[in-house]
Amino acid sequence: MRPVTFWLIITALILVQCKTDKANPFEIGPGHVGRLHKKTPVSQLDSIFANDSIIRDTSRLKMGSGGSIEIYEKGGKALLSLSATTDSLPVVENIRILDPRFKTEKGVGLQSTYGEIRKHYEIRKVITSMNNILILLKGSDLYFTISRSELPEDLRYTTGSIEEVQIPDAAKIKYMMVGWE
Repeated sequence: MRPVTFWLIITALILVQCKTDKANPFEIGPGHVGRLHKKTPVSQLDSIFANDSIIRDTSRLKMGSGGSIEIYEKGGKALLSLSATTDSLPVVENIRILDPRFKTEKGVGLQSTYGEIRKHYEIRKVITSMNNILILLKGSDLYFTISRSELPEDLRYTTGSIEEVQIPDAAKIKYMMVGWE
């Protein structure tokens, strides 16, 4: 084999490998949200989001009560809102998705509807509160909140539980969150 051909093959293999190693920075999957992973220490956020802005609730972090951490793109667009464990080595525990570019492998994101959630995931439980409905998925750390204003009139003000079949497919997602425990 000629040296030029050899180096062309090696270069092509390296380029293909580099392309497949780059994960989608907006993909939500089992154990990860973009570049964050289930056991990501809070101390690594500065390196993970080196090109973005990180805002910490330092008063609560110093008191050891967790506090919130907001991640923004350099242009000011909100990406994520995080909370951390209060362990001696805090890790990311809860994530609220703020940017609609974040989507699951099945294409579900903030701009999706309840019908899309039902189509792609099995619902484990529906929890009702005064203003919202929480949708928990089977086998997933991902969960959704839908406002009661998305429900039919007769269900908006009921104090009883709401079944998954009673939620209209066109109901819009209010919040999309990931909870790692």
